[in-house]
Amino acid sequence: MHSDIRGVAVNGVEGEPVNLTEPVAEAIGAAFAAWLVEKKKAAASQHLRVSIGHDSRISAKLLQNAISRGLAGAGLEVVQYGLASTPAMFNSTLTKDDSFLCPADGSIMITASHLPFNRNGFKFFTNDGGLGKADIKDILERTADLYNQFTAESLRNSERKVSLATRGVDYMIVYTSDLVKAVRKAAGNIEKPLEGFHIVVDAGNGAGGFFAAKVLEPLGAITSGSQFLEPDGLFPNHIPNPEDKTAMKAITQAVLDNKADLGIIFDTDVDRSAAVDSTGREFNRNRLIALMAAIILEEHPGTTIVTDSVTSDGLTTFIEKKLGGKHHRFKRGYKNVIDEAIRLNSIGEESHLAIETSGHGALKENHWLDDGAYLMVKILNKLASARASGMSGGSKVLTDLIEGLQEPAFAVEVRLKISQNHPDLKGGSFREYGEAVLKHLENLIGSDPCLQKAPVNYEGVRVSGYGGWFLLRLSLHDPILPLNIEAQSNGDAVKLGLAVLAAVKDFAGLDISALNKFVGTS
Repeated sequence: MHSDIRGVAVNGVEGEPVNLTEPVAEAIGAAFAAWLVEKKKAAASQHLRVSIGHDSRISAKLLQNAISRGLAGAGLEVVQYGLASTPAMFNSTLTKDDSFLCPADGSIMITASHLPFNRNGFKFFTNDGGLGKADIKDILERTADLYNQFTAESLRNSERKVSLATRGVDYMIVYTSDLVKAVRKAAGNIEKPLEGFHIVVDAGNGAGGFFAAKVLEPLGAITSGSQFLEPDGLFPNHIPNPEDKTAMKAITQAVLDNKADLGIIFDTDVDRSAAVDSTGREFNRNRLIALMAAIILEEHPGTTIVTDSVTSDGLTTFIEKKLGGKHHRFKRGYKNVIDEAIRLNSIGEESHLAIETSGHGALKENHWLDDGAYLMVKILNKLASARASGMSGGSKVLTDLIEGLQEPAFAVEVRLKISQNHPDLKGGSFREYGEAVLKHLENLIGSDPCLQKAPVNYEGVRVSGYGGWFLLRLSLHDPILPLNIEAQSNGDAVKLGLAVLAAVKDFAGLDISALNKFVGTS
């Protein structure tokens, strides 16, 4: 279960009928309204205000209007932002500015992140942050009830109300000017701290195109060669996803072609990002975490960095031995990582950064919001302050920050599928079966002197050996056991793979063909 609601919003993909229809969206709007009124304990006389924004998907306008009808029909005030980023929507619940009708009591972002063009969905916020699973479940239950109560008359009524209760605001002006101010301040209040830097942006035709003209250019950067900035919900160039190899290749190529100092790439709704240095070296996954950790640990020595479970052993060594911080390796899922950092702070263990290998990163100083644009601003601050202190050399200051990060020569992810209707499951759930596989693996590891179980681990079975490590865990949502292996050579990775194979080969309900293929026994 995500902390957002997603569905199929347009036709065009075989076997995927539309289930996120306008009436469904209207019911979701009405359900969020009812939930919010209860949450804010609003008196009948007090009008609550909800801001709505969307990414570049082709179904955005239709869904924006439908969800607006649901909110207005329930008596709430609606402020439409148009094209916006997910982090900006959360921000609108914190901004205090009457001229922009802020703060909003609640906020909705219409996005399905990097999913295909036919999908869409909603992310919900209050000033406490993004909604968690329990709240989403509550809203979905209310949605079902409200949907069943709709009549032709009530739908016409909300049509009438929406025109009176809706206003439009260009909130991205506020959000981008805050980002610009942050960089200026970090550089000692210089108007154009990035003057002379050449930075290319790849927005993948999502909602992040604003970053070039609205953030970088006012700071003095040259942005020529930036690409795919114009919103296009069919995503004709590449998937807007910093984890996607084609996407990373596209931004790397742009940096090299333009001889730029830095490249920046965003996902569709700008809550994730990655960068590329002037030599075309990617700052994503473990490297992005190392870079952000280096920046944050300069500001907050000794602080705890919370990450997801698939980070490399080299990253732990880098954070703890080189940077003097503490690495708390937790579970997959950006909400899990952020909530864990918040929990650590609440019990007295200081943590300032929660970041996942997917590029979702959140900082305590930014209200624990996973904001891809804010992460890039922290990196730009580094460039700007280096420039202010007389250092030159493009993005070398960033590359130097992660010097000494040991990276595995070989990394692979193999997915083992659980066949849900296999007799071996005896009618039980895929979760129970997956847990049994993990338990069996854990028991076997103890008898192998070449392998050591990780002393602290929060997800799956993590083991070091043969100069590398592996992690076998159960997927958050699907009947799959992903196996991550990192090692210094293919041969060592295969040895780790064989250790896993020995443990899982007796489970008939598990499809191990991908693992067999990897270790070369098929």
